[in-house]
Amino acid sequence: MLAASFDELLEVFVGECQRHFGERFISVAVIGPVDRGIPRPDSDIDFVIGTASLPRGHVAQVADFAAVGAQLAASLRDLRPLGIAIELSAVLKTPSQAKQGSPLFLDMLDDARLLVDRGGILAHVFEQFRERWA
Repeated sequence: MLAASFDELLEVFVGECQRHFGERFISVAVIGPVDRGIPRPDSDIDFVIGTASLPRGHVAQVADFAAVGAQLAASLRDLRPLGIAIELSAVLKTPSQAKQGSPLFLDMLDDARLLVDRGGILAHVFEQFRERWA
């Protein structure tokens, strides 16, 4: 039941990313207990979102993702009566930023589920990191 609730939320999340980012949307990966299929009722859901372009500056990027979170607020509220209280967090990357790498990617090499990956960009980046750090 718990894993199914999280899977449903992931589907809604992907749909909201596609709607909000539109043509900019490239990929999304989920990491942590949720991607491993062992979420807890208080599990945060951590994402890496790939977009073709991002607003300038960290504050603008946080606001860009906040728009997705705002659209999911009702879905998150609907889970509370089931004892599920979660938060969403995301790191946004353009393809060039993803190719530059991130310490976060080291944690994702064996522990990330790609929900969408147009053009295989994140899969390719993760494979390069595996080869480099294996």
